[in-house]
Amino acid sequence: MKKTTIAFFVAGLSMISGLKAQTIQEGVNHLYAERVKSAIDVFTKMLATNPNNIEASYWLGQSYLEMDEIASARVSAARQLYEKALQSSNNAPLLIVGIGHVELRENKTSEARQHFETALTLTRTKKGDDPAILNAIGRANAEAKAGDYNYAIEKLLAAADKGEKNAETFLQLGNAYRKAKPGEGGGDAYKNYKKALEINPSFAIADLRLAKLFESQKNWELFLEYLNDAIKRDPKYSPAYYELFYYYFFRGKFPEAEEQLKKYTDSKLPETDIQDEYLNAQLCWARKDFECAVLRAEKVVLSLGDLTKPKVYRLLADAYYQKGDYPNAKKYSDQFFAKKNPDDINSFDYKIKADVLSKTGGSAEDIYNAYWQGASLDSVLTSKIDFLKQGAEFFKSRGDSISRNKEGDLRLALINLKTNPGQRDYFDAGFAYYQGKNYFRSDSLYSVYTEKYPGETFGWQMRFQISRILDSTMEKGLAVPFGIKYLEVLEKDTAKNKNSILSTAGYLAQYYANIVKDKVKAVEYFKKMQILNPGNPDIQKYIDLLEGRTPTRSTPPKGNAPPAKPVVTKPVPVAKSKSTALSKNTVVKK
Repeated sequence: MKKTTIAFFVAGLSMISGLKAQTIQEGVNHLYAERVKSAIDVFTKMLATNPNNIEASYWLGQSYLEMDEIASARVSAARQLYEKALQSSNNAPLLIVGIGHVELRENKTSEARQHFETALTLTRTKKGDDPAILNAIGRANAEAKAGDYNYAIEKLLAAADKGEKNAETFLQLGNAYRKAKPGEGGGDAYKNYKKALEINPSFAIADLRLAKLFESQKNWELFLEYLNDAIKRDPKYSPAYYELFYYYFFRGKFPEAEEQLKKYTDSKLPETDIQDEYLNAQLCWARKDFECAVLRAEKVVLSLGDLTKPKVYRLLADAYYQKGDYPNAKKYSDQFFAKKNPDDINSFDYKIKADVLSKTGGSAEDIYNAYWQGASLDSVLTSKIDFLKQGAEFFKSRGDSISRNKEGDLRLALINLKTNPGQRDYFDAGFAYYQGKNYFRSDSLYSVYTEKYPGETFGWQMRFQISRILDSTMEKGLAVPFGIKYLEVLEKDTAKNKNSILSTAGYLAQYYANIVKDKVKAVEYFKKMQILNPGNPDIQKYIDLLEGRTPTRSTPPKGNAPPAKPVVTKPVPVAKSKSTALSKNTVVKK
């Protein structure tokens, strides 16, 4: 008899009749429409009339879990309610499930499972498990991140097999299938949401869930269709207007977004929420009215204090940055990271952080770490690459040696990320290190470049240039092999590469004439120069000197200046050419 009495108390919503059913359903409707304060008000009034109303206690606890408070406060409020109600209700099974739901929110999965099984044991009869308890267990596991979605499906299918038509059962089944099989469970979820609507044609939340299914598929036509269906079923269904607001907001259709925002706030009346000011602040921010964005977002902070959501600090950090108020931008960026929700942080947050640090004296290391952490958040490879590129371009724009090395580090990371990095990837990374005077690391990248693209001039040019810097006196001959290879590639197009050929050949001629005293090789390179510049008398003069002939007198220059005297006792003086140095704008041909 005891079990029968308990089962009667926890009968499902579809079993409730009369004024009580209407009142419970009214509160549940408010809860599903995200009018949490109104739901709490309904259930609180019911308990004031009857403190032993188990269903009202259960749903009040569910409402507490959805309050606009920090997570620990929501869970604590629900736990206190359920523990107190259990004491006065002789451990009602539905409230035991409520405790299990709280424990899932606390990541106490073992304790939660024990409570679910206890509730089932207490209400099990010859006909099997109580569908109301099965529904509550399914709801808890489908809703909580620590829930066992397959366990939820098992219990909800058992409830459905009882033959009772309860829209809640199929709603939670759809939720459980969607979470248990991301990307695969859409079909099962769709079927169950449709069943929920067949049972209860005014069940607007099922339309919302259908809309979100098609949002994940980027089927915007059906997304809008189901949102509008939800509004037709319940013109005061706030979540549908909220979704429509963001649909238009992200497409830059701000008048339409503003219209949906007004409908959203009106649909919640008489309930008001200071957090709605954040939505208005977003509209101001999107319109680049940063003064308005700051004004509205600051109202939220002033009203909520420590309960302010991190996203408000995010908006304020960027809005102040856009206004040029960097100290306040840093203040709110710091507050965002101090209170961030790990599930609500993205690479943009680190981009703001990096930008703010660059304006408030942040070190290159701190800024680099911000870009690196931001990139690590992106699970999509193309997004990760794009973000690292932003960081590399930022450090490139700063121009100093430390920054160029940080640029090189990020560009090297890009090479490691890409499945098939190209010429430009290797060149830009190597050139960043070159500009940062990190010549050994730069040369290692150009070594790979020349191995992959031996017929391109740029890799050999850079290895030649770096070796000249590392061996400025030529005594080690470090640049010679690269100069020879560079010249070989240049000579494939003598007209285009004339100046570079003259410069490189001149360097090699100087090396062989002055360092290793190989006159034959020196003459070989002077003759390469002479082919391209036959009218230069100095080239022939050096050839004559090296071959032991009296140099032919040069044509006297115009004016009264005496002709230049040949130098026969000193090394051949071949001047360094500026054409071998690269500018910052040097690019690799595609």
